Amino acid sequence: MQDNHLRRSSDAARTLSGSGQDTDYLDLPVRQVTRDANLEEYTTETAAGQIIKPVRSAASGKMEDWKLVTFTIDDPENPKNWSKAFKWYCTMVVAFTCFVVAFASSVITADIEGPAEEFGVSREVSLVVVTVFVIGFGVAVIFIIPCAVSKNIGTLIVCRAIDGIAFSAPMTLVGGTLADLWKNEERGVPMAAFSASPFLGPAIGPLAGGYLADAAGWRWLYWLMLILAFVAWVLITFTVPETYAPTILKRRAKKLRKTQNDSKYVTETELDSRPLGEKLRIFFFRPFQLLFLEPIVLFISIYMSVLYGLLYPIVYQGGKGWSAGSTGLMFIPLAIGVIMSAACSPFINKHYLSLYAKYGGKPPAEARLIPMMFSCWFIPIGLFIFAWTSYPQIHWFGPAVGGWPVGFGFIFLYNSANNYLGELSLPSTS
Repeated sequence: MQDNHLRRSSDAARTLSGSGQDTDYLDLPVRQVTRDANLEEYTTETAAGQIIKPVRSAASGKMEDWKLVTFTIDDPENPKNWSKAFKWYCTMVVAFTCFVVAFASSVITADIEGPAEEFGVSREVSLVVVTVFVIGFGVAVIFIIPCAVSKNIGTLIVCRAIDGIAFSAPMTLVGGTLADLWKNEERGVPMAAFSASPFLGPAIGPLAGGYLADAAGWRWLYWLMLILAFVAWVLITFTVPETYAPTILKRRAKKLRKTQNDSKYVTETELDSRPLGEKLRIFFFRPFQLLFLEPIVLFISIYMSVLYGLLYPIVYQGGKGWSAGSTGLMFIPLAIGVIMSAACSPFINKHYLSLYAKYGGKPPAEARLIPMMFSCWFIPIGLFIFAWTSYPQIHWFGPAVGGWPVGFGFIFLYNSANNYLGELSLPSTS
Protein backbone atom coordinates (compact mmCIF):
# COMPACT_ATOMS: atom_id res chain seq x y z
CA MET A 1 0.00 0.00 0.00
CA GLN A 2 1.12 3.52 -0.69
CA ASP A 3 1.70 6.25 1.85
CA ASN A 4 -0.06 9.64 1.84
CA HIS A 5 2.88 11.39 0.19
CA LEU A 6 2.91 8.94 -2.70
CA ARG A 7 -0.82 9.03 -3.32
CA ARG A 8 -1.04 12.82 -3.14
CA SER A 9 1.81 13.21 -5.61
CA SER A 10 0.16 11.00 -8.21
CA ASP A 11 -1.24 13.04 -11.08
CA ALA A 12 -3.38 10.09 -12.09
CA ALA A 13 -4.93 9.97 -8.65
CA ARG A 14 -5.60 13.70 -8.65
CA THR A 15 -7.16 13.52 -12.11
CA LEU A 16 -9.67 10.88 -11.11
CA SER A 17 -10.37 12.22 -7.63
CA GLY A 18 -11.23 15.55 -9.18
CA SER A 19 -13.65 13.98 -11.62
CA GLY A 20 -16.25 13.35 -8.95
CA GLN A 21 -16.49 9.66 -9.75
CA ASP A 22 -17.26 7.28 -6.91
CA THR A 23 -14.33 4.97 -7.49
CA ASP A 24 -12.42 2.46 -5.41
CA TYR A 25 -8.67 2.90 -5.80
CA LEU A 26 -7.43 0.29 -3.36
CA ASP A 27 -4.96 -2.22 -4.81
CA LEU A 28 -4.42 -0.44 -8.15
CA PRO A 29 -1.01 -0.21 -9.90
CA VAL A 30 -0.29 3.46 -9.15
CA ARG A 31 3.36 2.59 -8.53
CA GLN A 32 3.72 0.86 -11.90
CA VAL A 33 2.61 3.69 -14.18
CA THR A 34 3.84 7.15 -15.05
CA ARG A 35 2.37 10.30 -13.52
CA ASP A 36 0.15 11.05 -16.53
CA ALA A 37 -1.49 7.61 -16.44
CA ASN A 38 -5.28 7.45 -16.30
CA LEU A 39 -6.40 4.75 -13.90
CA GLU A 40 -9.99 5.10 -15.12
CA GLU A 41 -9.63 1.94 -17.14
CA TYR A 42 -9.44 -0.03 -13.90
CA THR A 43 -12.25 1.79 -12.07
CA THR A 44 -14.98 2.10 -14.71
CA GLU A 45 -16.95 -0.22 -16.94
CA THR A 46 -17.53 1.00 -20.49
CA ALA A 47 -20.01 -0.09 -23.14
CA ALA A 48 -17.29 -0.48 -25.77
CA GLY A 49 -14.80 -2.14 -23.44
CA GLN A 50 -12.15 0.44 -24.21
CA ILE A 51 -11.08 4.03 -23.62
CA ILE A 52 -9.34 5.93 -26.40
CA LYS A 53 -6.16 7.61 -25.17
CA PRO A 54 -4.14 9.87 -27.50
CA VAL A 55 -0.39 9.58 -26.90
CA ARG A 56 2.40 11.31 -28.80
CA SER A 57 4.53 8.74 -30.59
CA ALA A 58 8.23 8.85 -29.78
CA ALA A 59 9.01 7.66 -33.31
CA SER A 60 6.84 9.94 -35.49
CA GLY A 61 6.16 12.78 -33.06
CA LYS A 62 2.45 12.59 -33.98
CA MET A 63 -0.49 11.91 -31.69
CA GLU A 64 -1.66 8.31 -31.92
CA ASP A 65 -4.77 6.76 -30.38
CA TRP A 66 -4.32 3.81 -28.06
CA LYS A 67 -7.22 1.64 -26.93
CA LEU A 68 -7.08 1.19 -23.16
CA VAL A 69 -8.90 -2.07 -22.45
CA THR A 70 -11.62 -1.88 -19.77
CA PHE A 71 -14.30 -4.11 -18.36
CA THR A 72 -17.61 -3.85 -20.18
CA ILE A 73 -20.89 -3.02 -18.41
CA ASP A 74 -21.69 -5.79 -15.90
CA ASP A 75 -18.65 -7.68 -17.19
CA PRO A 76 -18.69 -11.24 -15.79
CA GLU A 77 -14.88 -11.26 -15.72
CA ASN A 78 -14.81 -8.31 -13.32
CA PRO A 79 -14.31 -9.86 -9.86
CA LYS A 80 -16.59 -7.25 -8.31
CA ASN A 81 -19.41 -8.52 -10.55
CA TRP A 82 -19.05 -12.14 -9.52
CA SER A 83 -21.93 -13.61 -7.55
CA LYS A 84 -21.82 -12.98 -3.82
CA ALA A 85 -21.80 -16.73 -3.22
CA PHE A 86 -18.64 -17.19 -5.29
CA LYS A 87 -17.00 -14.09 -3.81
CA TRP A 88 -17.69 -15.47 -0.34
CA TYR A 89 -16.25 -18.81 -1.41
CA CYS A 90 -13.04 -17.12 -2.56
CA THR A 91 -12.98 -15.09 0.65
CA MET A 92 -13.30 -18.19 2.82
CA VAL A 93 -10.62 -20.06 0.84
CA VAL A 94 -8.06 -17.29 1.32
CA ALA A 95 -9.18 -16.92 4.94
CA PHE A 96 -8.66 -20.67 5.42
CA THR A 97 -5.17 -20.29 3.97
CA CYS A 98 -4.41 -17.63 6.56
CA PHE A 99 -5.85 -19.88 9.24
CA VAL A 100 -3.46 -22.64 8.17
CA VAL A 101 -0.54 -20.22 8.42
CA ALA A 102 -1.54 -19.08 11.90
CA PHE A 103 -2.29 -22.67 12.93
CA ALA A 104 1.18 -23.73 11.79
CA SER A 105 2.75 -20.95 13.81
CA SER A 106 1.11 -22.01 17.06
CA VAL A 107 0.37 -25.73 16.93
CA ILE A 108 3.90 -26.66 18.01
CA THR A 109 3.48 -24.73 21.26
CA ALA A 110 1.30 -27.68 22.32
CA ASP A 111 4.45 -29.74 22.87
CA ILE A 112 7.54 -27.58 23.28
CA GLU A 113 8.92 -30.13 25.75
CA GLY A 114 9.08 -32.92 23.12
CA PRO A 115 11.87 -31.50 20.93
CA ALA A 116 13.68 -30.20 24.01
CA GLU A 117 13.85 -33.68 25.52
CA GLU A 118 14.62 -35.54 22.28
CA PHE A 119 17.38 -33.17 21.16
CA GLY A 120 18.76 -32.52 24.63
CA VAL A 121 18.33 -28.74 24.57
CA SER A 122 16.80 -26.25 26.95
CA ARG A 123 13.16 -25.24 26.81
CA GLU A 124 14.20 -21.75 25.72
CA VAL A 125 16.06 -23.15 22.70
CA SER A 126 13.03 -25.26 21.79
CA LEU A 127 10.90 -22.11 21.81
CA VAL A 128 13.12 -20.59 19.10
CA VAL A 129 11.18 -22.66 16.51
CA VAL A 130 8.13 -20.53 17.34
CA THR A 131 10.06 -17.27 17.19
CA VAL A 132 11.78 -17.84 13.84
CA PHE A 133 8.51 -18.87 12.18
CA VAL A 134 6.67 -15.73 13.28
CA ILE A 135 9.65 -13.57 12.27
CA GLY A 136 9.78 -15.19 8.86
CA PHE A 137 6.00 -15.34 8.30
CA GLY A 138 5.38 -18.42 4.42
CA VAL A 139 9.40 -20.29 0.93
CA ALA A 140 7.64 -23.55 0.23
CA VAL A 141 5.37 -26.06 1.91
CA ILE A 142 7.99 -28.72 1.22
CA PHE A 143 10.14 -27.39 4.06
CA ILE A 144 7.60 -28.67 6.59
CA ILE A 145 8.84 -32.20 5.83
CA PRO A 146 12.42 -31.62 7.12
CA CYS A 147 10.84 -30.29 10.33
CA ALA A 148 8.90 -33.52 10.80
CA VAL A 149 11.92 -35.76 10.20
CA SER A 150 14.62 -33.52 11.67
CA LYS A 151 17.43 -35.22 13.57
CA ASN A 152 18.61 -32.18 15.51
CA ILE A 153 17.38 -28.84 16.78
CA GLY A 154 19.41 -26.90 14.17
CA THR A 155 17.52 -28.48 11.26
CA LEU A 156 14.23 -27.81 12.99
CA ILE A 157 14.99 -24.12 13.59
CA VAL A 158 16.33 -23.45 10.06
CA CYS A 159 13.43 -25.17 8.29
CA ARG A 160 10.88 -23.42 10.50
CA ALA A 161 12.45 -20.09 9.57
CA ILE A 162 12.13 -20.96 5.87
CA ASP A 163 8.51 -21.99 6.42
CA GLY A 164 7.85 -18.68 8.11
CA ILE A 165 9.27 -16.70 5.20
CA ALA A 166 7.18 -18.67 2.71
CA PHE A 167 3.96 -18.40 4.69
CA SER A 168 4.22 -14.60 4.75
CA ALA A 169 2.74 -14.46 1.24
CA PRO A 170 -0.84 -15.44 2.16
CA MET A 171 -0.87 -13.16 5.19
CA THR A 172 0.13 -10.11 3.16
CA LEU A 173 -1.80 -10.76 -0.07
CA VAL A 174 -5.24 -11.59 1.28
CA GLY A 175 -6.08 -7.94 1.93
CA GLY A 176 -5.45 -7.18 -1.75
CA THR A 177 -7.57 -10.14 -2.81
CA LEU A 178 -10.51 -8.88 -0.75
CA ALA A 179 -10.05 -5.42 -2.25
CA ASP A 180 -10.27 -7.01 -5.71
CA LEU A 181 -13.48 -8.85 -4.86
CA TRP A 182 -15.48 -6.43 -2.75
CA LYS A 183 -16.39 -2.78 -3.11
CA ASN A 184 -15.23 -0.43 -0.39
CA GLU A 185 -18.64 -0.25 1.29
CA GLU A 186 -18.98 -4.06 1.21
CA ARG A 187 -15.54 -4.91 2.49
CA GLY A 188 -16.11 -4.66 6.26
CA VAL A 189 -17.68 -8.08 6.89
CA PRO A 190 -15.39 -10.07 4.53
CA MET A 191 -12.39 -8.34 6.09
CA ALA A 192 -13.65 -9.38 9.53
CA ALA A 193 -13.90 -13.00 8.36
CA PHE A 194 -10.29 -12.80 7.20
CA SER A 195 -9.20 -11.03 10.39
CA ALA A 196 -10.57 -13.88 12.49
CA SER A 197 -8.38 -16.45 10.74
CA PRO A 198 -4.94 -15.31 12.01
CA PHE A 199 -6.30 -15.38 15.57
CA LEU A 200 -8.36 -18.56 15.40
CA GLY A 201 -5.24 -20.39 14.22
CA PRO A 202 -3.19 -19.71 17.37
CA ALA A 203 -6.30 -20.45 19.47
CA ILE A 204 -7.18 -23.78 17.87
CA GLY A 205 -3.60 -24.87 17.14
CA PRO A 206 -2.63 -25.70 20.73
CA LEU A 207 -6.06 -27.29 21.31
CA ALA A 208 -5.82 -29.71 18.38
CA GLY A 209 -2.08 -30.12 18.63
CA GLY A 210 -2.10 -30.84 22.34
CA TYR A 211 -4.00 -34.10 22.14
CA LEU A 212 -2.25 -35.09 18.91
CA ALA A 213 1.13 -34.60 20.56
CA ASP A 214 0.05 -36.59 23.62
CA ALA A 215 -1.17 -39.45 21.42
CA ALA A 216 1.34 -39.55 18.56
CA GLY A 217 4.32 -37.37 19.53
CA TRP A 218 5.51 -33.91 18.52
CA ARG A 219 6.56 -34.91 14.99
CA TRP A 220 2.94 -35.49 14.02
CA LEU A 221 2.29 -31.82 14.62
CA TYR A 222 4.36 -31.15 11.51
CA TRP A 223 2.65 -33.86 9.47
CA LEU A 224 -0.70 -32.25 10.36
CA MET A 225 0.66 -28.89 9.16
CA LEU A 226 1.73 -30.49 5.88
CA ILE A 227 -1.74 -31.95 5.29
CA LEU A 228 -3.51 -28.65 5.95
CA ALA A 229 -1.01 -26.69 3.84
CA PHE A 230 -1.53 -29.11 0.94
CA VAL A 231 -5.31 -28.72 1.13
CA ALA A 232 -4.97 -24.92 1.14
CA TRP A 233 -2.61 -25.08 -1.86
CA VAL A 234 -5.06 -27.20 -3.86
CA LEU A 235 -7.99 -24.89 -3.10
CA ILE A 236 -6.07 -21.70 -3.93
CA THR A 237 -4.42 -23.08 -7.06
CA PHE A 238 -7.36 -24.86 -8.69
CA THR A 239 -10.54 -23.18 -7.44
CA VAL A 240 -9.77 -19.47 -6.99
CA PRO A 241 -9.26 -17.57 -10.29
CA GLU A 242 -7.20 -14.42 -10.84
CA THR A 243 -8.78 -11.45 -9.04
CA TYR A 244 -6.38 -8.59 -9.81
CA ALA A 245 -8.08 -6.31 -12.35
CA PRO A 246 -4.86 -5.00 -14.01
CA THR A 247 -3.71 -8.57 -14.65
CA ILE A 248 -7.11 -9.64 -16.02
CA LEU A 249 -7.25 -6.64 -18.36
CA LYS A 250 -3.65 -7.13 -19.45
CA ARG A 251 -4.50 -10.69 -20.49
CA ARG A 252 -7.57 -9.41 -22.30
CA ALA A 253 -5.52 -6.79 -24.15
CA LYS A 254 -3.03 -9.44 -25.23
CA LYS A 255 -5.86 -11.61 -26.53
CA LEU A 256 -7.43 -8.67 -28.42
CA ARG A 257 -4.13 -7.76 -30.06
CA LYS A 258 -3.96 -11.30 -31.38
CA THR A 259 -7.59 -11.85 -32.38
CA GLN A 260 -8.18 -8.34 -33.80
CA ASN A 261 -4.67 -8.06 -35.27
CA ASP A 262 -4.47 -4.61 -33.71
CA SER A 263 -1.48 -3.56 -31.61
CA LYS A 264 -3.38 -0.55 -30.22
CA TYR A 265 -5.11 -2.62 -27.52
CA VAL A 266 -3.11 -2.01 -24.34
CA THR A 267 -3.39 -1.26 -20.63
CA GLU A 268 -1.75 1.54 -18.69
CA THR A 269 0.76 -0.85 -17.16
CA GLU A 270 1.91 -1.79 -20.68
CA LEU A 271 1.71 1.67 -22.19
CA ASP A 272 3.23 3.75 -19.40
CA SER A 273 5.15 1.15 -17.46
CA ARG A 274 8.10 2.38 -15.44
CA PRO A 275 11.54 0.84 -16.09
CA LEU A 276 12.05 -2.50 -14.37
CA GLY A 277 14.94 -1.16 -12.30
CA GLU A 278 12.81 1.65 -10.91
CA LYS A 279 9.97 -0.78 -10.15
CA LEU A 280 12.29 -3.10 -8.25
CA ARG A 281 13.74 -0.19 -6.30
CA ILE A 282 10.28 0.98 -5.28
CA PHE A 283 9.01 -2.50 -4.43
CA PHE A 284 12.07 -3.36 -2.35
CA PHE A 285 12.37 -0.10 -0.45
CA ARG A 286 8.78 1.17 -0.24
CA PRO A 287 7.75 -1.20 2.60
CA PHE A 288 10.71 -0.09 4.71
CA GLN A 289 10.06 3.54 3.83
CA LEU A 290 6.47 3.20 5.00
CA LEU A 291 7.44 1.34 8.14
CA PHE A 292 10.20 3.64 9.34
CA LEU A 293 9.27 7.03 7.83
CA GLU A 294 5.50 7.00 8.34
CA PRO A 295 4.88 7.19 12.11
CA ILE A 296 1.25 6.10 11.90
CA VAL A 297 2.21 2.94 10.00
CA LEU A 298 5.11 2.25 12.38
CA PHE A 299 3.06 2.63 15.56
CA ILE A 300 0.11 0.58 14.31
CA SER A 301 2.54 -2.13 13.15
CA ILE A 302 4.25 -2.21 16.55
CA TYR A 303 0.90 -2.29 18.32
CA MET A 304 -0.41 -5.18 16.22
CA SER A 305 2.85 -7.15 16.47
CA VAL A 306 2.78 -6.90 20.27
CA LEU A 307 -0.83 -8.07 20.30
CA TYR A 308 -0.08 -10.99 18.00
CA GLY A 309 2.79 -12.06 20.25
CA LEU A 310 0.33 -12.38 23.14
CA LEU A 311 -1.27 -15.38 21.45
CA TYR A 312 1.58 -17.71 22.45
CA PRO A 313 1.37 -18.17 26.25
CA ILE A 314 3.59 -20.92 27.65
CA VAL A 315 2.74 -20.73 31.35
CA TYR A 316 0.53 -23.80 31.47
CA GLN A 317 3.04 -26.55 30.74
CA GLY A 318 6.07 -24.79 32.18
CA GLY A 319 4.38 -23.08 35.14
CA LYS A 320 1.53 -25.41 36.04
CA GLY A 321 2.99 -28.66 34.70
CA TRP A 322 -0.04 -29.54 32.60
CA SER A 323 -0.14 -31.96 29.68
CA ALA A 324 -0.20 -30.67 26.12
CA GLY A 325 -3.88 -31.63 25.76
CA SER A 326 -4.95 -29.82 28.92
CA THR A 327 -3.00 -26.76 27.85
CA GLY A 328 -4.91 -26.69 24.56
CA LEU A 329 -8.24 -26.50 26.39
CA MET A 330 -7.24 -23.14 27.86
CA PHE A 331 -7.39 -21.61 24.38
CA ILE A 332 -11.12 -22.31 24.01
CA PRO A 333 -12.22 -19.03 25.69
CA LEU A 334 -9.81 -17.14 23.42
CA ALA A 335 -11.36 -18.81 20.36
CA ILE A 336 -14.87 -18.04 21.61
CA GLY A 337 -13.93 -14.38 22.01
CA VAL A 338 -12.54 -14.27 18.47
CA ILE A 339 -15.69 -15.86 17.02
CA MET A 340 -18.00 -13.55 18.98
CA SER A 341 -16.15 -10.43 17.87
CA ALA A 342 -16.20 -11.61 14.25
CA ALA A 343 -19.96 -12.17 14.59
CA CYS A 344 -20.32 -8.50 15.54
CA SER A 345 -18.76 -7.34 12.27
CA PRO A 346 -22.12 -6.88 10.45
CA PHE A 347 -23.12 -4.30 13.07
CA ILE A 348 -19.78 -2.52 12.72
CA ASN A 349 -20.18 -2.51 8.96
CA LYS A 350 -23.73 -1.15 9.29
CA HIS A 351 -22.37 1.79 11.28
CA TYR A 352 -19.68 2.37 8.67
CA LEU A 353 -22.30 2.35 5.90
CA SER A 354 -24.15 5.12 7.73
CA LEU A 355 -20.92 7.16 7.69
CA TYR A 356 -20.44 6.19 4.06
CA ALA A 357 -23.79 7.81 3.22
CA LYS A 358 -23.14 10.79 5.47
CA TYR A 359 -19.87 11.67 3.71
CA GLY A 360 -21.19 11.07 0.20
CA GLY A 361 -19.40 7.79 -0.31
CA LYS A 362 -16.00 9.06 0.85
CA PRO A 363 -15.76 8.88 4.66
CA PRO A 364 -12.39 9.76 6.22
CA ALA A 365 -9.98 6.89 6.81
CA GLU A 366 -10.15 7.57 10.55
CA ALA A 367 -13.77 6.33 10.53
CA ARG A 368 -12.30 2.83 10.36
CA LEU A 369 -10.66 3.33 13.77
CA ILE A 370 -13.85 3.88 15.75
CA PRO A 371 -14.17 0.16 16.75
CA MET A 372 -10.53 0.24 17.87
CA MET A 373 -11.28 3.07 20.30
CA PHE A 374 -13.60 0.77 22.25
CA SER A 375 -12.05 -2.67 21.75
CA CYS A 376 -8.55 -1.61 22.79
CA TRP A 377 -9.67 -1.78 26.44
CA PHE A 378 -10.52 -5.48 26.28
CA ILE A 379 -6.90 -6.51 25.80
CA PRO A 380 -5.44 -4.99 29.00
CA ILE A 381 -8.48 -6.18 30.99
CA GLY A 382 -7.90 -9.74 29.81
CA LEU A 383 -4.17 -9.52 30.42
CA PHE A 384 -4.71 -8.18 33.93
CA ILE A 385 -6.97 -11.13 34.77
CA PHE A 386 -4.53 -13.56 33.17
CA ALA A 387 -1.48 -12.16 34.95
CA TRP A 388 -3.00 -12.27 38.41
CA THR A 389 -4.48 -15.75 38.08
CA SER A 390 -1.67 -17.64 36.34
CA TYR A 391 0.19 -18.70 39.47
CA PRO A 392 0.46 -22.50 39.89
CA GLN A 393 -1.60 -22.55 43.09
CA ILE A 394 -4.55 -20.61 41.60
CA HIS A 395 -7.49 -22.35 39.91
CA TRP A 396 -7.47 -22.65 36.11
CA PHE A 397 -10.74 -20.74 35.78
CA GLY A 398 -9.02 -17.36 36.20
CA PRO A 399 -6.64 -17.45 33.22
CA ALA A 400 -9.33 -19.14 31.16
CA VAL A 401 -11.71 -16.24 31.76
CA GLY A 402 -8.92 -13.79 30.95
CA GLY A 403 -8.63 -15.29 27.47
CA TRP A 404 -12.13 -14.25 26.41
CA PRO A 405 -11.72 -10.43 26.47
CA VAL A 406 -8.33 -10.81 24.78
CA GLY A 407 -9.88 -12.82 21.94
CA PHE A 408 -12.88 -10.50 21.72
CA GLY A 409 -10.72 -7.40 21.41
CA PHE A 410 -8.29 -8.84 18.87
CA ILE A 411 -10.60 -8.87 15.84
CA PHE A 412 -11.86 -5.33 16.27
CA LEU A 413 -8.31 -4.08 16.58
CA TYR A 414 -6.88 -6.12 13.73
CA ASN A 415 -9.80 -5.42 11.41
CA SER A 416 -9.74 -1.69 12.15
CA ALA A 417 -5.98 -1.51 11.55
CA ASN A 418 -6.22 -3.42 8.26
CA ASN A 419 -9.07 -1.29 6.95
CA TYR A 420 -7.46 1.95 8.10
CA LEU A 421 -4.09 1.26 6.49
CA GLY A 422 -5.94 0.19 3.36
CA GLU A 423 -7.91 3.45 3.30
CA LEU A 424 -4.64 5.41 3.47
CA SER A 425 -3.78 4.14 0.00
CA LEU A 426 -6.84 5.84 -1.49
CA PRO A 427 -6.29 9.13 -3.31
CA SER A 428 -7.10 12.35 -1.54
CA THR A 429 -10.54 13.76 -2.26
CA SER A 430 -9.47 17.29 -1.44
